[in-house]
Amino acid sequence: MSMSTAPEIARLGACGVVPVVVIDEAEIAVPLAEALLAGGIDVIEITLRRPAAMAALEVVAKKVAGILPVAGTVVTPAQAAEVQNAGARAVVSPGFTESVDEAMKKTGLPWLPGVATASDCMRAVSAGRLHCKFFPAEQAGGVPGLKALSGPFPQMKFCPTGGVSLANLGNYLALPQVLCVGGSWLVPADAVKNRDWAQVTKLAREAREKVAELRG
Repeated sequence: MSMSTAPEIARLGACGVVPVVVIDEAEIAVPLAEALLAGGIDVIEITLRRPAAMAALEVVAKKVAGILPVAGTVVTPAQAAEVQNAGARAVVSPGFTESVDEAMKKTGLPWLPGVATASDCMRAVSAGRLHCKFFPAEQAGGVPGLKALSGPFPQMKFCPTGGVSLANLGNYLALPQVLCVGGSWLVPADAVKNRDWAQVTKLAREAREKVAELRG
């Protein structure tokens, strides 16, 4: 089953840049999401790298109406059902496995599995997954690596994540096979620690302005 027409995927593409967020305390999730929204970014990827992540996802899904809650770092079949119950409307993983693919198909949620090699792409395509995360983007060859990978897989679209920043996002977004980019630079650890939501809004606005400028 291809997820190519999912409105959530279109929303990621329209935004152009996806903040990849690590949250230690669920109570900061709402002000953080609101700060991103204020800067024009209406999607948030909350990664399951911390114990508070599931609660953070749930509170954002319930209380921040204007933002698309995406669950990141989903690596087990059990997590697929958990993030759906928490209110995720799309899911991102660092890699691809058939067991997670099956679990994701049961949820019906759009899923962007991670790919870094031609073999990864073959497995994703055979499962009907044509929208994938290219991860870790810079370490996996960056723009030249993604261009080379796209040759045999012209039907695929990618969200490069890993080493992407304001400085190089334009190089990725210039590629027709790139749907959007993901990055943690939008939500720096120090800004979160200091509850500096104005800084998060400023970084979000810069990123959105850059995307708008690139897309003309």
